[in-house]
Amino acid sequence: MRVKLPKKFVEGKYFLNLKVKVIDSGLCSHCGTCSAVCPAYGIVVDPSKPIDFPGWEEDCIDCGMCVRFCPRWDYDPKEGLGEYHEIFSAKSKRFEGQDGGIVTEILAIALEEGIIDRAVVVGRDELWRPVARIVTGVEELEECAGTKYSFSPSMLELRKAIFRGKRIGFVGTPCMVSGVRSLQRLKSFRNVVLVVGLFCMENFYYEALVEFLREKGIEMRNVEKLGIRKGRFFVMIDGEERSFPVKELESLVPSGCKRCKDFTAVESDVSVGSVGSPDGYSTVVIRTEIGRKIAEILKERCELGEVNLKPIEKLCKMKAERCEV
Repeated sequence: MRVKLPKKFVEGKYFLNLKVKVIDSGLCSHCGTCSAVCPAYGIVVDPSKPIDFPGWEEDCIDCGMCVRFCPRWDYDPKEGLGEYHEIFSAKSKRFEGQDGGIVTEILAIALEEGIIDRAVVVGRDELWRPVARIVTGVEELEECAGTKYSFSPSMLELRKAIFRGKRIGFVGTPCMVSGVRSLQRLKSFRNVVLVVGLFCMENFYYEALVEFLREKGIEMRNVEKLGIRKGRFFVMIDGEERSFPVKELESLVPSGCKRCKDFTAVESDVSVGSVGSPDGYSTVVIRTEIGRKIAEILKERCELGEVNLKPIEKLCKMKAERCEV
């Protein structure tokens, strides 16, 4: 394959250029797009620390794929609500999950209707460490319900998924959605036919979040649910809720998140988030034709509610204004 590679930022291999311009500068969003295209399989996506390529000095083959597809190499921040066909509020009648189980419902519909044959989602282990998974059935989807609030190596699983299926679904944060769109310039990644984006103000390194909760007297092994609602970060333990102002977590926000303006995942096919909907419901933003196809079935099978756009627009503006780019 002959491609035009970006001009090097510094003298040396391309991963060094990625490291200097994006990772070490604090611009990296930890989306992991680079890991999905590295032919040396050397780029590591760890939930607890920045993207790395141990031994890159010897193992990097200087192909330039990492910088060619990195969404932050020539960064053009997206913001606002973006283009959409419709917005509505919904709650699943068959799945329990974070704010109505709507992401699970969307992917279940897509699998059942043959729109996709597998999906890349994020599960977790017993300590809430994110675990990216490829699922092909509804029962597997249910096992992965809920938000984890830590970075996930989803792009590495996406790399595997495109060689195992012809119609792939993907769920991710706005930066990951941008990464998928960048990867779709490659023919093999056009197998990704459905991209579900999650509303996102910021994410956290896993160990930093663990330490924050430990200082509050909370051990991850005892956590039943994590969430953010009305400016507070809440934790469910033994059926009881403890919460803290989101502002207390500001020191944990990685620099890459502070460079992001995209709250609603404007490049996705369908965006989902709790903001703007009643408790127990999710706001659903339909952006593309495949999104409209799923929306027709979704509205038939779910309980619907009213959407208030004002808080969504407020958070879109807040995220754009805090952006340090």
